[in-house]
Amino acid sequence: MEKATLTLSVPKKLKKEMSEIKGVNWSEETRQFLEGRVKRLKTLRMLDELTKNSELTEEDVLEIGKKINRGIALRHGLKA
Repeated sequence: MEKATLTLSVPKKLKKEMSEIKGVNWSEETRQFLEGRVKRLKTLRMLDELTKNSELTEEDVLEIGKKINRGIALRHGLKA
């Protein structure tokens, strides 16, 4: 995989605190965070696109979510 370099500015206080924590690869930590964030944002944009013409209200969506959660709990033998 070809790599690119990203320069990041952080407050001096944060840099000092990071330096005090030994054994952490901040480059890898940041890369993993950014990968996760990009994945979540792409998923949210896809969901926005899929639901842009939906007539469901937020209340409808919350009720559907509760029913799904109850079903999953029951399937796993948990109290719903």
